[in-house]
Amino acid sequence: MKYMQKMCAVSVFLLVAAGMVFSGGQRAQSSGKGLIGVVMPTRSEERWNKDGNAVKEGLEKLGYTVDLQFSDDDIPTQTRQIDDMITKGVKVLVIASIDGGALSNQLANAAAAKIPVISYDRLLMQSPNVDYYVSFDNYKVGVQMGEILVTGLKLDQATAANPVIVELFAGSPDDNNSVGFYQGAMDRLKPYFDRGVLRVPSGQIDRAVIGTLRWDAAEAQKRMENLLSAYYSGNVVLNGILSPYDPISLSTLEACKAVGYGTPGKPLPLVGGQDCIVASVKSILAGEQYATILKDTRSLGAATVELVNTIMQGGTPTGLDTTSYNNGAKIVPSLLLDSVIVTKDNVQKDVIDTGYHTRAELGL
Repeated sequence: MKYMQKMCAVSVFLLVAAGMVFSGGQRAQSSGKGLIGVVMPTRSEERWNKDGNAVKEGLEKLGYTVDLQFSDDDIPTQTRQIDDMITKGVKVLVIASIDGGALSNQLANAAAAKIPVISYDRLLMQSPNVDYYVSFDNYKVGVQMGEILVTGLKLDQATAANPVIVELFAGSPDDNNSVGFYQGAMDRLKPYFDRGVLRVPSGQIDRAVIGTLRWDAAEAQKRMENLLSAYYSGNVVLNGILSPYDPISLSTLEACKAVGYGTPGKPLPLVGGQDCIVASVKSILAGEQYATILKDTRSLGAATVELVNTIMQGGTPTGLDTTSYNNGAKIVPSLLLDSVIVTKDNVQKDVIDTGYHTRAELGL
């Protein structure tokens, strides 16, 4: 009998203890400010790691719990990750999509669960269930891409009798950012095409033709090799390349090197880029890639963190652009940041001094 009494007492104690642990765990979970879901397209590219970590670290400093996922450039993986986050009950979703038009079902489910959606850097398309867009001004970034060629190739001094020869590359056709980049660049370059001082021997100008699916550098290199083989025999020399992305810039340069560019009497074509990755900054310092466009992921991450926090605190975001970005279903209120052209002349000031890349990272 005494034994049974002791066992009952022990059982009661264990149940109470378990209850205390469980309730303590529940308190610990609810003591944070809430769970935020962050989905980035891939871990294989330097910039998306920076973006994801910037958002995660910023939110965690404010007391939020963050579920950060990378989708490996696989749409089914990304849809599954977002579905899981909705099931977990995230309070806000931050999504950098692989294909901006492939997530309509997930966005509808988020809206049904009253989860605000922030489209991060890549605009989510064809859905009314996108609450905010945070990015750099893609049209202005495109203008900067064109400006790199205007300045670097001295197009204002060129003549129709001796035109500057270029080829054009665009971003992924399924990424709406590519539209802004292309329109901005072509608007900046149009006067020079109209004057006949800028020429594309391949005739490949339309975005549908020059686009690079998934921003794939290997595909860009293959296309560059084909262009050089088909259109650049004899005395036709490539002077410049419009590039929307640093890995594409580097891969097109490699294709040019393989056929003798970068040797005495045959300089490398002038190439810009975007994202200011370490390899491209090194290339700029080495005198190969001419320029890149710095879109500071720290600023983009901080802006996103501030927007999430405003939403979570029940506030009303301010300073939004409510006219520029139509995703095909609505005008998405947008928070737009400024980007910077980086050449050899301002790497120290705008890249190293700001801490975006360290001297050690750049091998200096």
